[in-house]
Amino acid sequence: MSANPVLSTTACVAALLIAACGVRYPTYYALTVTPAPTLAADADAGRRAVAVAVRRFETPDYIRQGRIVYRATPQQIGFYDYHRWAADPGATITNAMIDALRSAQLFSAVVPYDGQDEQQCILSGRLARLDEVDYDGGVRVETRLVAELVNRRTGETLWTGEASETSNLETRTVGSVVAAMSQALETSIARLIGSMDQRVPRL
Repeated sequence: MSANPVLSTTACVAALLIAACGVRYPTYYALTVTPAPTLAADADAGRRAVAVAVRRFETPDYIRQGRIVYRATPQQIGFYDYHRWAADPGATITNAMIDALRSAQLFSAVVPYDGQDEQQCILSGRLARLDEVDYDGGVRVETRLVAELVNRRTGETLWTGEASETSNLETRTVGSVVAAMSQALETSIARLIGSMDQRVPRL
């Protein structure tokens, strides 16, 4: 006996609808890092008469995968399957550093690095840590930024800095984790710029 084509088609459609109901789509999150207010009351007094090009901040391979990271142990890195970054964190931090440097007005100009030789100094950096940490009781986020300013004409390292932040969370939601990461990175960038302001000579 041959199958009823109408019933077969209906059964296939029903199976597809049931399968579709089980599909889960990723949720995307963005780091929001805003620059601190201008540091110097007299902008001209605090500004160095040099232009700085900011290289894209490097990130570890596991951060570049796009999924938000958690650590169940110091050695074990886990990834959320359905919670991902809307933009590469390295690019976000690079743009945030440029905005913060411009706001601080430490230099005559701050631009993204484009491979040209027009700027006297280059700022390079690395987002070394951007993790949710789930061991040793409770939940916290840990971030770490390192950066270096070099005079490209002389090869001299004018400044190096590092800033690490840890923030404990009362509630474990991915949204609260991302918000804490954003705040920690904002604080770290402000600390790095404050260190630059104190230690970089007028050129």
